[in-house]
Amino acid sequence: MIHITDLYKTYDTPHGRFEALKGINLRVEKGEIFGIIGPSGAGKSTLVQCMNLLERPDRGTIDVGGEALTGLPEARLRQQRRRIGMIFQHFNLLTRRTVYGNVALPLEVAGVPRADIPTRVNALLKLVGLDHLHDRYPSQISGGQKQRVGIARALANDPDVLLSDEATSALDPETTHTILSLLRDINRKTGITIVMITHQMEVVREICDRVAVLSHGEVAETGSTLDVFSSPKSDVARGMVSAATSTALTALTRQALTKRMSDIVAKQPGVAARLWRLSLVGDSDSQALLVQLGRDFDVQASLVQARIEDIQGAAVGTLFVLAQGAAAELDRAGAALQSRNITVKDISDESADH
Repeated sequence: MIHITDLYKTYDTPHGRFEALKGINLRVEKGEIFGIIGPSGAGKSTLVQCMNLLERPDRGTIDVGGEALTGLPEARLRQQRRRIGMIFQHFNLLTRRTVYGNVALPLEVAGVPRADIPTRVNALLKLVGLDHLHDRYPSQISGGQKQRVGIARALANDPDVLLSDEATSALDPETTHTILSLLRDINRKTGITIVMITHQMEVVREICDRVAVLSHGEVAETGSTLDVFSSPKSDVARGMVSAATSTALTALTRQALTKRMSDIVAKQPGVAARLWRLSLVGDSDSQALLVQLGRDFDVQASLVQARIEDIQGAAVGTLFVLAQGAAAELDRAGAALQSRNITVKDISDESADH
């Protein structure tokens, strides 16, 4: 559906030439929800502007549905842009137009017969759940409702692709969830290809099928959302995944655990105590995991803290576990966990900020 090849974009700044994009290569399949994520300055905004040719790349090609946009004359490009809908972070609604009027605008610009516009607009407002607010003005509706208007407007010309440029960044978490659910529902009902430009790993985790991670204008890695979350390969992806899925022990908790481990060792000769950080994919029942450790090995394991996230139907997360038993038995138990693709790290001697 979207094929980006060897894309470069450079800007002149007061401090010299700035390379915003450096040889981007991406392929987005028809009907998928594809995430493009990265920290500030990674090149996300430039890439989305190049994808609909609001910015002309210095070199490289952008192919949408088998046609290279980068080689089109302006008149043909205007036609092709109608195949690409766009939703924005700050909604970009016209304040003097009603909800109905904002959604109707692209149809008017495209020259759709006036008699055909109401049917299309009303169907779109029903799709996004706003058919009861068609005569309201933007100042009279909430942020989430404004974004629903933006989504309906972006779908007005029945595009093949929907570009979402940080569309949930200005929304609270609950509203973000409802907007993402709406986009997923639209994707399933219409088969439209959606590209999510975001810096929020929570957005990628909830809605995207695949994801590309940008860093300093380059693609650091791509893969399914589950693969990137469960085994990130680049430093930037590891940092972003860690911030979204991991959990840290407070200094007070670490202090209490250190004392507890010291007491265990002092009171039970021959018994060792270890604090493990377990990183897992696919094991959602942490209590069952600990019970199995106690059943299969002479080890007593207790859950200290956990954070488990659902990523494309699989559990991905971090457990902190206090384990006690003979050193050899703890080694066997740790090896058994590793064999189940659970990463085990002994953090007994690490500082509290881990």
